[in-house]
Amino acid sequence: MSANPVPEIKSLGVIGAGQMGNGIAHVAALAGLDVVLLDVKAEALDKAMATIAKNMDRQVSRSLITAEDRDAALARIRPGTDYALFNDADLVIEAATENEAIKAKIFQALLPHLKAEALLASNTSSISITRLAAGTDRPDRFIGMHFMNPVPVMKLVEIIRGIATSDATYQAIDALAKRMGKTTATAEDFPAFIVNRILVPMINEACYALYEGVGDVVSIDTGLKLGANHPLGPLELADLIGLDTCLAIMKVLHDGMGDSKYRPCPLLAKYVEAGWYGRKSGKGFYDYSQNPPVPTR
Repeated sequence: MSANPVPEIKSLGVIGAGQMGNGIAHVAALAGLDVVLLDVKAEALDKAMATIAKNMDRQVSRSLITAEDRDAALARIRPGTDYALFNDADLVIEAATENEAIKAKIFQALLPHLKAEALLASNTSSISITRLAAGTDRPDRFIGMHFMNPVPVMKLVEIIRGIATSDATYQAIDALAKRMGKTTATAEDFPAFIVNRILVPMINEACYALYEGVGDVVSIDTGLKLGANHPLGPLELADLIGLDTCLAIMKVLHDGMGDSKYRPCPLLAKYVEAGWYGRKSGKGFYDYSQNPPVPTR
């Protein structure tokens, strides 16, 4: 019996018009794919399209792309709120919030609208690909495709195979990521994969250092920027990622690994309880209503 052929991906669906979803749509459209960008809120789509246009304008101003590239890419993106728009998609990438129940609900709503051969991917940064895939009708055509934030700038895509993911699906997704100008790293399907398995516990430890009074916000961030040559301090990075996302990843690690070293910092949980999610909410470890931002504590 011959191996399954590697599917060619020409049209892409993206679910979720937030910072990750609009970034994925951005790079896919520049790579020549027709993109449907879906969100439940029309205002989120309007904001996403404005963000994509602004970010592409920045690329034009830096001579990274031409004005013609920008205009052609923007014309390839079709925003909408109806899952029926995915009828002809070769691949749909889910880029919703880092909540397994929400993701599972999205996939159940999506499945009736997909063609039989369509591939599915999740941009999850920590949740089991095998478990998400098992809730669909195509676990062999399901994969993790974890983009880094901000998507147009960051070069890495982490690819995670579930236990049932076929070789053809993996090869198609690896080729697609490279077509988008990305470098790929392949991770096994363990909690938080490679990047966040290492990165987010470091952020959590910085939260503990603040919680225990080892240093203040500025000292912790300055220490890691100048002492470890990090471009952002860990608390600045947490605000960029989203404190709610960091907390969700730590909970996945703690639950999945059963090791106390992954216990989420109580201070991180308290910030999330307050609605202080970081840059996207205007306040996290820093208050972004001021320029430059100042620590909130």
